[in-house]
Amino acid sequence: MATTSVKKQLFLGRFISAPGPNDLLIQEGAVLVSSTNGQGTIEKTSWTTQNLRDALTAFAITDQDVAVFQAPPDGFFFPGFIDTHIHAPQYPNAGIFGKSTLLDWLTTYTFPLEASLGDAGPAAESTKSQGFEPLARAKTVYTKVIARTLSHGTTTASYFATISVPATNLLAQLAHTKGQRAYIGRVCMDHPDTCPDFYCDETPDQTIENATASIEYIQSLDPKGDLVAPIVTPRFAPSCQAESLARLGDLAHKHNLRIQTHIAENLNEVELVKALFPERTSYTDVYDHASLLTPRTILAHAIHLSDTEIATIRTQQSKISHCPASNSALGSGFCPVRKLLDEGIDVSLGTDVSGGYSVSMLDSVRQACLVSRQLGYVNGGDKKWNIGVVEALWLGTVGGAKCVGMEGRLGGFVEGMLWDVQEVGLSAVSNEVDGEGPVDIFGWETWEERVDKWVWNGDDRNVQRVWVGGRLVHERK
Repeated sequence: MATTSVKKQLFLGRFISAPGPNDLLIQEGAVLVSSTNGQGTIEKTSWTTQNLRDALTAFAITDQDVAVFQAPPDGFFFPGFIDTHIHAPQYPNAGIFGKSTLLDWLTTYTFPLEASLGDAGPAAESTKSQGFEPLARAKTVYTKVIARTLSHGTTTASYFATISVPATNLLAQLAHTKGQRAYIGRVCMDHPDTCPDFYCDETPDQTIENATASIEYIQSLDPKGDLVAPIVTPRFAPSCQAESLARLGDLAHKHNLRIQTHIAENLNEVELVKALFPERTSYTDVYDHASLLTPRTILAHAIHLSDTEIATIRTQQSKISHCPASNSALGSGFCPVRKLLDEGIDVSLGTDVSGGYSVSMLDSVRQACLVSRQLGYVNGGDKKWNIGVVEALWLGTVGGAKCVGMEGRLGGFVEGMLWDVQEVGLSAVSNEVDGEGPVDIFGWETWEERVDKWVWNGDDRNVQRVWVGGRLVHERK
């Protein structure tokens, strides 16, 4: 019987995390990571260790046994961000939305771009006429969005793809090869009254057939779903026939799959759902009736929900992805995050590219803070709505882990957790010479203040290295 090689890594320095909504944990010491079959997990920690020699002694190893990584004095290790809502094919349109709101933005910008990354249909033919093979274009876009999100410290992403099975499979293959933890969903759209004829499944049978084909391919890449896994993805209720929604719910239950979709993002969208599904009592009821609300469901936006809908989501233990930048960019409204949390609903953060203008989860963290203050203002200045830096970081890490079904496995520096981590470097200022990067540290700031400065001023230039499952997947040169 073949033996499995085990490789160890030793990380030294400062480790910062947000294990609770009001708990910024700052620790100095060492972490020993063991990688077996590509899954690097935290084997041991020591928070009394001051140097390499002490760490080797504490872990009873030699420097020949491990690869050593040391955070710089002005840097720290931080859990990788978890983006619970991002549209991979829309990345070329990041920052392009004009004055549009959700529904006209979809028809003007989004559907044509997504269709151009497929392998069939008028948009694909147009792409070919311009000298591009559609899947070659898709490969360029997907390669870039994976690399870019990793460079911003996003170790896990829940991706919407397109309706194209080959293009969706390509996204999964690229994420698997590059090493990003990813949940990949082939977008389902088959409602003849709301979907463009150039970008639509013809029947519910075709929707289920194509969804199944993509699910099977992704599972063949990673049978255990440890790194890359399929996620059932009806785009949103208006894009799908009632039969398709119900059959997608059955498909998810049959294979115990994650589900992702949109809900109550825009007031006009909510009205459209009422018109399309008059037999249902609410947007949430449409999904609940189709068995699409489960503990493994991620609902993006959730801005305009009634108390009854919130209660249903809580009962079904479904999750919310808060996308503050997108909600502001498209003028959709303010998600009542505090109310959702108080109701016992798990909430995370998403960039929602390209409704959101940036793939940076750090930007989503600060936008969550800013939007919460605006929500407090429109509620009479009530500070209870405020989300601070620590809570927003918690939403972007631990909250994300809860929402993708990885609670206790991602988001911190606890023995047994996966090593999905970013190394952050800040810039010390000395002799009146600016340091490199966007965050200047003068030396008198506390570490809590340095974390605040990173959140409000930082970007990908601060991300020095990124690991997923112990594998180094990004390094800033």
